[in-house]
Amino acid sequence: MRWALVKVAVAVTVMVVVAFAVPLGLVIKEMARDRAFTNAERQAAAIGPTLSITTDRAELERAVASTQAGAYGRMAVHVPAVDDPAGTGTGAGTGTDTSTGTDTSTGAGTGTEGLPLEIGTRRAAEKDLRTVQRIGRASIAEVPGGFALLQPTALSQARIAIVEIFVPDDEVSNGVTTAWVVLAGVGLALVVGSVAVADRLGLRMVEPAQRLAHAAHALGEGKLGARVPEEGPTELRSAAVAFNSMADQVVQLLANERELAADLSHRLRTPLTVLRLNAASLGEGPAADQTRSAVAQLEREVDTIIRTAREAKPQTVAAGPAGGCDVSEVVRERMDFWSALAEDEGRTARVAGIGGPVRIPVVRAELAAALDALLGNVFRHTPEGTAFAVDVHNGEDAVIVLVSDAGPGIADPRAALARGNSGGRDGSTGLGLDIVRRVAESTGGDVRIGRSVLGGTEVRIWIGLDGWRSPGEPRGHRLRRRRRGAADRRAAEV
Repeated sequence: MRWALVKVAVAVTVMVVVAFAVPLGLVIKEMARDRAFTNAERQAAAIGPTLSITTDRAELERAVASTQAGAYGRMAVHVPAVDDPAGTGTGAGTGTDTSTGTDTSTGAGTGTEGLPLEIGTRRAAEKDLRTVQRIGRASIAEVPGGFALLQPTALSQARIAIVEIFVPDDEVSNGVTTAWVVLAGVGLALVVGSVAVADRLGLRMVEPAQRLAHAAHALGEGKLGARVPEEGPTELRSAAVAFNSMADQVVQLLANERELAADLSHRLRTPLTVLRLNAASLGEGPAADQTRSAVAQLEREVDTIIRTAREAKPQTVAAGPAGGCDVSEVVRERMDFWSALAEDEGRTARVAGIGGPVRIPVVRAELAAALDALLGNVFRHTPEGTAFAVDVHNGEDAVIVLVSDAGPGIADPRAALARGNSGGRDGSTGLGLDIVRRVAESTGGDVRIGRSVLGGTEVRIWIGLDGWRSPGEPRGHRLRRRRRGAADRRAAEV
């Protein structure tokens, strides 16, 4: 594209230069020619007064010598004989002596009476002289080495003298070559300037296009961070904006796919926990050891899948205005599942706040995954026999879900929350708390870790309603909500 623009600029500029320079060069040539012949006419007119006074040879020679053309040998005077006014006979030229007032007669060249008078070197042909005498107008004749201006001058009614001025070729073309060289230089400068401007304009268009192409190649090679600066002409800026938007969408889609794979893999840990607990109760023996080894290997593979898949930010999990789920129903369902395992390990499970429906703007599957992640952590990281509880508090602008246990607790809650973002330790992937945080933050809420009233860890999930719940939906007694809200805040800060 860049060279195409340069070629177009060269072609257009050359046509413009030719269209203006050629006529201008011809005009300059004609001006130089007119200037040379105008100067010759002025030289011829200088001898006119002398011819009107006398035709004496000596006087005419002095008058011719006094002119510039005569001094350079470029002037000739042709005077016809007295008895041959048309210049065809051999009569002598006559004139008046200005010093005595008497008539005198001079012959041509030799001073013989009756012959025509001719002063200077004649260059014009005889026929050209006779033609000028006949028509009585100035004429230009081409002669060897230049041109001859033939200027007629009337001596009397019947006699016409001719003044011949020789104009060399170099005087006719004087300054033309220099003017043409200047025009050629100006034309060449215009072409070079147009090439430079076209190249700059082409570069301004080509560079953004090249950056767009390189970014497209980089994105195709898997470099998801490739972006294009939004620079250049309006069209290329629009293309850059569209490309960046597309790249962001691709990154988001890939992140969603990775996060979905990680979430699905993490949900496998719930049945794996059951298998691990059941395998632990099989006792001793080769079959029991193989089962426990297989379950451990399977759990490690699931953890590897989770760590590999978790490479992007999670997607939004909040439900639309018509979606959502009932917290009480989901808590009852998941506690029924985990209560069976709790009985096998001698754990005491308590549930509160699920007496009535409590709607939240979260997809049912996401809330179930968050509860399974927290309850699975209780079974994984606390000794057998450790009690746990799940409480639901229905507030005016938020719903709080508390998962508490009587275990040893978490020494560094901040590090645990950070581990939910950046990877795990002690065999944990850290994705469980990340899933819980994603559920809460998708509604404008948050997650906090503190000390529970049971003595162990308490994870508080604050789910914001933000005007989502319809006005006609029951909210419970206002006083009870306030008391529960205050108790929740005190418990969360412990």
